[in-house]
Amino acid sequence: MLMRTDPFREFDRLAQQALGTAAGTWSRPAAMPMDAYRRGDEFVVEFDLPGVDPSAIELSVERNVLTVKAERRPTLRDEHVEMQVSERPLGVYSRQLFLGDTLDTEHVHADYHSGVLTLRIPVAERAKPRTIAISTANDPGRREIDA
Repeated sequence: MLMRTDPFREFDRLAQQALGTAAGTWSRPAAMPMDAYRRGDEFVVEFDLPGVDPSAIELSVERNVLTVKAERRPTLRDEHVEMQVSERPLGVYSRQLFLGDTLDTEHVHADYHSGVLTLRIPVAERAKPRTIAISTANDPGRREIDA
């Protein structure tokens, strides 16, 4: 038998259930925690989705808006199981990111490992620093400067 060690945990769980903040529905999904950072020539976003089956994750990009939707479904149990504690939230999670024009949304790479969905979005070629050739009227030769 499991024993509770935190007397306020049950109050928190009841408040989350009453306010609907623990998990979401398709009409009102809950937000999923994320980290976002730039590493070299790519933008990396990591979403925490523990317990979510990879087939229950939807990822789409439309007009520079990246949408991630996921659903944590209940574990199938037979009729002989008597639940003692149920604190893991089930339901629908969603997050939208507005991607700037400097990212290449055509080449987004997604990987799901150990409950973390990692997206790698390369920086668009047009946004990378480049060298521009300059010619002058006095010198028909060209010289290059960094832009």
